[in-house]
Amino acid sequence: MTGTPPGNPPLRVGLVGYGLAGSVFHAPLIAATEGLALDTVVTSNPERQQQARAEFPDVRTVATPDELFDRSGELDLVVVASPNKTHVPLATRALEAGLPVVVDKPVAGTAAEARALATLAEERGLLLSVFQNRRWDNDFLTLRTLLAEDALGEVWRFESRFERWRPKPKGGWRESGDPAEIGGLLYDLGSHVVDQALVLFGPVTQVYAESVVRRAGAAADDDTFLALTHANGVRSHLYVSSTAAQLGPRFRVLGSKAGYVKHGLDPQEAALREGKRPGPGWGEEDESLWGRVGAGDSPLTGGGQVAATVAGDYPAYYAAVAEALREGGPNPVDALEAAAALDVLEAARRSARDGVVVSL
Repeated sequence: MTGTPPGNPPLRVGLVGYGLAGSVFHAPLIAATEGLALDTVVTSNPERQQQARAEFPDVRTVATPDELFDRSGELDLVVVASPNKTHVPLATRALEAGLPVVVDKPVAGTAAEARALATLAEERGLLLSVFQNRRWDNDFLTLRTLLAEDALGEVWRFESRFERWRPKPKGGWRESGDPAEIGGLLYDLGSHVVDQALVLFGPVTQVYAESVVRRAGAAADDDTFLALTHANGVRSHLYVSSTAAQLGPRFRVLGSKAGYVKHGLDPQEAALREGKRPGPGWGEEDESLWGRVGAGDSPLTGGGQVAATVAGDYPAYYAAVAEALREGGPNPVDALEAAAALDVLEAARRSARDGVVVSL
């Protein structure tokens, strides 16, 4: 992690939103990052205000973003972890107030909005970063290592699944059918799997998607499949679902020399939900969950060799943000990268609606 230079106070962070994203992911990771201090949490919910103060005794709580921006001169960074439809207006206000911004994914509802935000940030000379935390998942980091070592040869197909078994809708804006809410799995979990595919295998030339609403009472897509053709010839098959009664492998990557199969989710989200905080052993998983690399046999019957899983590292994201602000280091996730993912998501929505393959 990036340390705070001697004599320099930590950068003061205002966090907008204290639901799942704010309380489980952003607040703990900000607080664990040297060089950053969680200064203010914005939430109108009295119970969430009390929760924030209990977890972070030095934090201030306010009910509205207006109260936060009235004190913009006392802050060094704003993190937007509120509902999706508020991302663009709140990020715009922060940039116009002269503050760098981290925005949870999806940064916007459209690629055009994301690019407009990126332009505004560039004009103001401010950091605009998108919280694509699953670039620091253990399986993703492991796959990047295997690709760098050429352990698989030329990759032909990348299968990525983010599946759950939630036969009853939980309700809330994420499952709303109102397009203004930017809900549904395509933009929620799809933002992760598409981003990972683009980071691994580069730009996409064609998109095909199937997107349905399966659960009674649900109004937004809860079972979606995307097939991407990358410019380099790799085919990505991406699955996001709340209706998977049997979960498939998280990754199955097939190459000219070998394949890599990995089951199970990165343990960091579960650890954060349980109240655990980054420290020694963070992001490590039990060896029984490690994936396998091989050719010609099923990993479930012992085929191939065990591939040790690299420890997941969500704290690296905010450490990079702190370094970017203090030292001028690279932005860990540029908004234009997020815009490219939104190009794919918009094409997928059109493909699923019209039953066509969309060229980019």
